[in-house]
Amino acid sequence: MKSLQKFCTLMQWVRETTSGKAALLVFLTVVLFAAFVWNICTGSTALPLKEALFAFLENDVESSYYRIPIYVRLPRGVGAMAAGAALAVSGSILQSVLNNALAGPSIIGVNAGAGFAVILTAAVMPSMSFFIPTAAFAGAMLASLLIWFIAARTGASRVTIILAGVAVNTILSAGIDTISTLFPDVAVGTGSFMVGSLSGVTISSMKFALVFIAVGLVAAYLLVEGINILALGEETARSLGMRTGLMRFVLLIIAAVLAGSAVSFAGLLGFVGLIVPHVARFITRGDNKMQILVSALVGASFVIICDCIARVIVAPFELSVGIIMSFIGGPLFIVLLLKKRRQVND
Repeated sequence: MKSLQKFCTLMQWVRETTSGKAALLVFLTVVLFAAFVWNICTGSTALPLKEALFAFLENDVESSYYRIPIYVRLPRGVGAMAAGAALAVSGSILQSVLNNALAGPSIIGVNAGAGFAVILTAAVMPSMSFFIPTAAFAGAMLASLLIWFIAARTGASRVTIILAGVAVNTILSAGIDTISTLFPDVAVGTGSFMVGSLSGVTISSMKFALVFIAVGLVAAYLLVEGINILALGEETARSLGMRTGLMRFVLLIIAAVLAGSAVSFAGLLGFVGLIVPHVARFITRGDNKMQILVSALVGASFVIICDCIARVIVAPFELSVGIIMSFIGGPLFIVLLLKKRRQVND
């Protein structure tokens, strides 16, 4: 009982005081840094941090202690951080704007749009695999615009956007299954992308996506006041002079840019944009500005840790990070559904 009281007191301090919020951000940053260091040292070949640091400082480009961290694990760690932060913030925006705890890029069709574009590109232009990241980004954006178009034609409210997203997600998923059936070789070739994988990512292959992610994260933070006003309800937001439809459209595009940029190089990572915002919301309790920051840090750490587990759990073989995330995220999603049902019954 005393431990529970201490925990509640700590959470109250974190939520209500400036020093508590600062301490939380510092703690999460330290966790992220530790996860990134673990990423550098972990894999089928273990690398002592001391040896890798010495090789880097001495610029010993011929040493495996230099080449593996710099050319393999550093880009992979950067990609994991960027994808995790982008997907978590994207999910946080969607859940806040749509006022639905089950909203996320993988639920309302954004990820399905990217997946359909990738598998269609691989089937129609098999020799142009370099075009896959661009196709993924374009597919996510087009799916988002289609969702908005359908919702706008029927009234761009929170409910219609969610319903339109679910409908688009179903149609695109059926398209993916159809192409996979007609072109089985394509399904095999794009398997890692459909599951979600960071294997083989390089800085050059994701440099444009990193720019879009950085811009999207900054834009999400700057528009957090719009999220706060929308959270007050449709009528209240309009009475304050907000064009709610336009604001939802802008925020939906930002969420799509973040998700599309992430899946363009990391594949269809699931559950990040669904689970992490709930963790952030539990910690921050209604402070959307802190929720954006906490979502980004927790999402980045979560993906890096899952990627490290994927590389060592069956070493020297490697699982896709999406598989590990599904094993962790699936049970958490079930708990979330049971919690929502309990709240409805109460």
